Amino acid sequence: MKTLTAILIVTALLTVASAQQKTKPAPKPAPQQKKTDKPQPKDDEIAVGDETLKLNTELVNLVFTAVDKNNRAIGDIRQEEVTIFEDGQPQQLFAFKREATLPINIAILIDLSGSQEHTFAQEKMAAGEFLRSILRPGKDAASILTFQADVDLVQGLTSRIDTLKRALDDIQFARRFGAVSSRRQATALYDAVYIAADEVLSRDTYRSTDENLITRRAMILLTDGVDNASQRNLEQTIDRALRAGVVIYSIGIGDRFRFEGVREDVLRRLSEETGGRAYFPQGADDLMDDFRQIENEMRSQYLVAYSPSNTARDGRFRRIEVKLASRTDVMVIHRRGYYAASEEVKK
Repeated sequence: MKTLTAILIVTALLTVASAQQKTKPAPKPAPQQKKTDKPQPKDDEIAVGDETLKLNTELVNLVFTAVDKNNRAIGDIRQEEVTIFEDGQPQQLFAFKREATLPINIAILIDLSGSQEHTFAQEKMAAGEFLRSILRPGKDAASILTFQADVDLVQGLTSRIDTLKRALDDIQFARRFGAVSSRRQATALYDAVYIAADEVLSRDTYRSTDENLITRRAMILLTDGVDNASQRNLEQTIDRALRAGVVIYSIGIGDRFRFEGVREDVLRRLSEETGGRAYFPQGADDLMDDFRQIENEMRSQYLVAYSPSNTARDGRFRRIEVKLASRTDVMVIHRRGYYAASEEVKK
């Protein structure tokens, strides 16, 4: 009897323990820590507003400026107004944004041939004021080159205004005697532009501290547009600037009386094909105004991106056209096209 009673008591205790184990609430999972920091863009992405624009080898990025009939930059363009054509075919926009913050790498090229003797001091002063006004320390950079028969890199890309000022101050104009056709008066304009695009701006020797993947590249060209000593021709020079993504702003200046005069046709082609503009100042005040106009355009640009409908990797030139709906009185300034990737080129 006692044995039976003991068995019943043990059984009851086991039943209660089992019930307690079943009814015991499961422990709550540890709360996940809320992420407060936004993920940083990856190597193939760039932040655009609150979104991230993913860059890839097929995406075409285009910067353009819109100006009215008075040459004033227009800042109220909307995405629905913009149509991009590639070789005559409309393209679907992937991204659109007014862009004034992307870093800029600038090369200033100063012609030291005899035609610049009387305008050289004004050019240096205007270039110095331009650099002091436009460069943002740690974000933008500039370099300075001079050219005559040869091309000299006076200062490589730097963000330091004091370094650029010293470089400008150190440039001296040396009067050279001899016939205009002689080597002493030779001018290698095309070589200078080619070298600046190929060896200075496209090499990315200067990196912005905020590490944006898209860096605008611009060239300010102070010259009369005459070339009589280059190994490259005009077409090769424009081709290299386009491949490097360099926008050329030409300032046609020089002695119009003792020399050939300003080659406006050459300077317009260099600028218009690459997405810049050509200016032809008549004096010191005009020169300063032209530099201010260039700065204003650089700070009033739009960035668009699209994935081209033509996916052939044939390395051919694709012509781009930007049209704005219902804006017949507006001029759109942009590079005329780009070269498609080829199977041999791995980016």
